[in-house]
Amino acid sequence: MNRAMKIGIVLLGLTLCSFLAFCTQQADQAGTSGTASSTLTQEQMVARGKYLTSIGSCNDCHTPKVMGQHGLELDTTRTLSGHPESDPIPEFPATCLSPTGWMASTNFHLSAWAGPWGISFAANLTPDQTTGSGAWTEGSFIGAMRTGKHLGMGREILPPMPWQFIGQMTDEDLKSVFAYLQSLPPIMNQVPQPIPPPGAPTSDASAH
Repeated sequence: MNRAMKIGIVLLGLTLCSFLAFCTQQADQAGTSGTASSTLTQEQMVARGKYLTSIGSCNDCHTPKVMGQHGLELDTTRTLSGHPESDPIPEFPATCLSPTGWMASTNFHLSAWAGPWGISFAANLTPDQTTGSGAWTEGSFIGAMRTGKHLGMGREILPPMPWQFIGQMTDEDLKSVFAYLQSLPPIMNQVPQPIPPPGAPTSDASAH
């Protein structure tokens, strides 16, 4: 296993663990996944949503990276815009895509991931109407996080997106996250469709 693959595995583990710890803490504090109406103003919801996406490590996969003074850093000009459409689809080791494999691998931006599920790409979460979240509704976003289905009713959301943990947030927290996403500058960036593993049907490809 080369160094890049080892780094990818470690980063995936750290990201999932941080989400688990974060959402468990949120659930303990709230005591429920919540149905109460929000008591926050719109401005407060946006601020809380930004806080939640920051400590929830959403930027790890959904924001492209640049190499900076301190190593890999977030490209703040493309915050939460997903896997860059201009980047070629990386080649991953075949062992990553095997159902009997045990490894996962990622690209420079941490926005494309390969594993037994195939190759998944981090979605564009900015409110661009055609390539991002601009056409989503608050209800469809919450439904997706609760069910692991695209827009709450479509295709399965692929790893490493930890929707199982995010879905434990209260309704108020999820509404705040959505409010923050909708407050971002829209960025047109068409993220590629997922690539299923060899031998898998292509008609049910799922978005990360």
